[in-house]
Amino acid sequence: MTALPRTESVIQGASFVPPPMIKLEDTGLSLLWLQDLALKIFYFQGYLTGFKAAEVISLPFVGIVDQILETLKREKLIEVKSSQMGLGEGSYQYAITGAGIVRAREALERSQYAGPAPVPIEVYNESIRHQSRGRVAINSRTMRQILSQLVLSETTFQRLGPALNSGTSIFLYGPPGNGKTSVAKAFGNLVLSQMMYIPYALYLDGQIVKLYDSVNHQLAPDSDSQPIGNGSLRTTVRRDPRWVKIRRPFIMVGGELTLEGLDLVFDDTNKFYEAPFQVKANGGILLIDDFGRQQVRPRDLLNRWIVPLENRVDYLTLHTGRKIEIPFDVLVVFSTNLPPRDLVDEAFLRRLRHKIEISDPSFEDYREIFQRVSQLKGIPYNDEGLAYLLQEYYIKRNRKMRASHPRDLCDQILDIARYLSAEPAMTTEMIDRASQAYFVDI
Repeated sequence: MTALPRTESVIQGASFVPPPMIKLEDTGLSLLWLQDLALKIFYFQGYLTGFKAAEVISLPFVGIVDQILETLKREKLIEVKSSQMGLGEGSYQYAITGAGIVRAREALERSQYAGPAPVPIEVYNESIRHQSRGRVAINSRTMRQILSQLVLSETTFQRLGPALNSGTSIFLYGPPGNGKTSVAKAFGNLVLSQMMYIPYALYLDGQIVKLYDSVNHQLAPDSDSQPIGNGSLRTTVRRDPRWVKIRRPFIMVGGELTLEGLDLVFDDTNKFYEAPFQVKANGGILLIDDFGRQQVRPRDLLNRWIVPLENRVDYLTLHTGRKIEIPFDVLVVFSTNLPPRDLVDEAFLRRLRHKIEISDPSFEDYREIFQRVSQLKGIPYNDEGLAYLLQEYYIKRNRKMRASHPRDLCDQILDIARYLSAEPAMTTEMIDRASQAYFVDI
């Protein structure tokens, strides 16, 4: 019977810190299971000192790894190859024996996972609930800071703050090129300034779910860790080393999103699971960009979100058929260029807490965007050039203004100026050439 670990957490202000481990029972994992994990690590890595084995398995050497190694040595599954006098058992170099190789191969047939020791799912769930309370509430001043690079109408701006504070769901819609993705990324920059802890992997019913993802998770400075040679972190025993300190996640998915990608993904070769996007995004933001252009129907995708969005709990399925419950502490942002009526009906939209239209800029907003972009790109701005652009290429042609147009047109002007070996300028000739190269009548 596997003993459950201590579930007390170190709470500093609003933050959560995984408590340190003193004895093997604190891991929540059985000795036999940890022995198999250690043997797999020795099988793949060859000779390891006791301290290095503790580092790879992410458990303290004293009181835990030393017991594991002593048991394996007593059962003749590993052996001491060399030792340095006076430095203790942690400096002994160990190697796997023939009997150890046989048992390691048996363990590898069940699962190829050979990394940091996992954390029981119950402990992870409790940590997410603790860290949910650590979110920073947003006020108008903070919103103006994080959205300072964007030009938005005051109405839109005032709706975004409460939506972000809700921590539930936001539906951003409107024509393409007006900054929906940029708004979501600005939200992401805010959450990335906050920190949280997640385990490298989760343990449930003998199965491993790999959670930490170096692509989607950014390591944060950790006062309890120090850098080692390969760029990773070595953790001291002041906290549970099976956890890694990260910036709150901001994960963006687009057309590649499928229903299968929202459940546990079992690797038939390696025989362990990869956590789905929404679990990796726990404590942060999940942006579903270009909603409606996924391979799966929007209705089916939203059906998958109904329970998590309403109850803040998600249910994932093991390949054995067992359902597991996991907290859903994610701000889900749906961003779409398609008309909402073409995607979903009123009943589905009702389940999305905040619906915000990012509309076309006004003439005043367009002018401010153009001024900012031209200054940034080193193009002298003048109102006469902008007036000519608006009259000839928008008003006369009944063309809608988009917030992205000033950036793209300025890039066109720079390309043309480099080709002509001339200074970039908002002359009628430059504007004509840029507009004719950029706009296409559809």
